[in-house]
Amino acid sequence: MTYGDMDSRQSVPSTAVGGLAFAASVMVMVGSFSMVAGLAAILDDDYLVVSRRYAFDLDTVAWGWIHLVLGAAFVAVGVGLFANKSWAGMIAIVLAGLIAIDYFFFIPFQPVWSLVVIALCAWVIWALTRARQEES
Repeated sequence: MTYGDMDSRQSVPSTAVGGLAFAASVMVMVGSFSMVAGLAAILDDDYLVVSRRYAFDLDTVAWGWIHLVLGAAFVAVGVGLFANKSWAGMIAIVLAGLIAIDYFFFIPFQPVWSLVVIALCAWVIWALTRARQEES
């Protein structure tokens, strides 16, 4: 049974539907915020200031492009989840993991927001895997 299986929509538990709706909502929200942060970093090179002695020294414009691309993909897959597309479930889990890793490396730039995004990505992964478990 997949996320986009038209015949199984009636048999999916309401908690699974709620988990999918939650995951899609958080994905669209986090993706939108990532796109805004990415644009800010691309347009203003001095927007982000890194602390001293950071092991991963990427240019702020590079971080901006990473956030912009991953954020746009996160929004698109979140919309795909809302539309109940079969491809969106697994891609959402992979993208949530990539966004969490991205923000892990981004902690020195914006520590509190990075930890919030990592927690939200973990919650999205949990909600999606829980929804799949309840479908079976």
